[in-house]
Amino acid sequence: MGAAETASAATVSNSTGFDVERVRAEFPILQQQVNGHPLVYLDNAATTQKPRAVIDAISDYYCHDNSNVHRGAHALSDRATAKFEGARQKVADFIHAEAAAQIIWTRGTTEAINLVAACWGGSNLQAGDRVLVSAMEHHSNIVPWQMVAEKTGARVEVIPVDDTGTLDLKAFAMMLDNRVRLVSVNHVSNALGTINPIADMIKLAHEAGALVLIDGAQAIAHWPVDVQALGCDFYTFSGHKLFGPTGIGVLYGRRELLDAMPPYQGGGEMIETVSFAGTTYNQLPYKFEAGTPDIAGAIGLGAAIDYVNALDRNAAAAHEDALLAYARDKALQVPGLRLIGTATNKAAVLSFVLEGAHPSDIGMLMDQQGIAVRTGHHCAQPLMEQYQIPGTVRASFSFYNTFDDIDRLFAALDKASGMLL
Repeated sequence: MGAAETASAATVSNSTGFDVERVRAEFPILQQQVNGHPLVYLDNAATTQKPRAVIDAISDYYCHDNSNVHRGAHALSDRATAKFEGARQKVADFIHAEAAAQIIWTRGTTEAINLVAACWGGSNLQAGDRVLVSAMEHHSNIVPWQMVAEKTGARVEVIPVDDTGTLDLKAFAMMLDNRVRLVSVNHVSNALGTINPIADMIKLAHEAGALVLIDGAQAIAHWPVDVQALGCDFYTFSGHKLFGPTGIGVLYGRRELLDAMPPYQGGGEMIETVSFAGTTYNQLPYKFEAGTPDIAGAIGLGAAIDYVNALDRNAAAAHEDALLAYARDKALQVPGLRLIGTATNKAAVLSFVLEGAHPSDIGMLMDQQGIAVRTGHHCAQPLMEQYQIPGTVRASFSFYNTFDDIDRLFAALDKASGMLL
């Protein structure tokens, strides 16, 4: 792509009014060099970088408020509890939950899905019941359902995905019957960037009497989510994909479902009374939060939500869309490059293979030039098997990425292909 086209793409971004250089300055990690080159970080689907405001919030907690939450009879515990529960309320407001009690802290999306599989699935699924997942799911939205199906006699069945990476909505509708108890699908594919029609899927599933869990890990950083408007029964996401810390995640659930589910783990905090004659469990959300929680992680996630809320999210999304369009146009000009995932409705993910080159070799040579991408099957092995490939090179963009990042990506790819082919 020539300089004129590059300038044209930059003009599209500038028209959104999104000041990417100001935003980049707020992320300390982006200001470094890797292997003698300025870092180009294009692995945002794996984890996003953290703004100074999040880093400072975590540091401030450990420097000034470090204490266990709830029940403490001193000022530090009071302050820690206020920040911890304040972060829960921020999450509830961020995804438009009805109440903060519906927000369960987990270690991430993976634990949130495992919690629902174990607690809801273990209590409700029976032999002959069906759980539907799509062919593009992350392993964390496949394996927990396989595990509970093995224990209960239920079956996990696969909603097909076509060669573009688009979910087959008609096939999904035909799969629904009164034996389908739950549909568990991702909002956005981590491997392809496909945005699934979850509002339509939720409506169809509910009409058939099924519940719906949405894996929102790849969606939550890109646009606002309203769980009440969607009508989903469960929604999950990870803090580290929303510019927050690792080790903290969220499960949202409808209150009547959470109330009816047994606890996930036993221990402190999740109890109301304990005796050797028996135990009664705590109210929501604490019933599902055994032990000392990730207090700093929750506070950091709250700071990340404050940061995101202060952005012009429409302008940020428009910038990401422009980045993806620019990268796709450049990719189409590379001889031997095959895009994997060409759905019409996509988030800012570009997955590809290069004929004659293994993805891991490309990733290694790119790293030598300061380009951080992800390679491999992206925890989506069944999807890679459908495409008959070992994996892809995945460049995933966030609002702090630039058109220069993409130019450097393809310059590095050109150099790598020259060495490999």
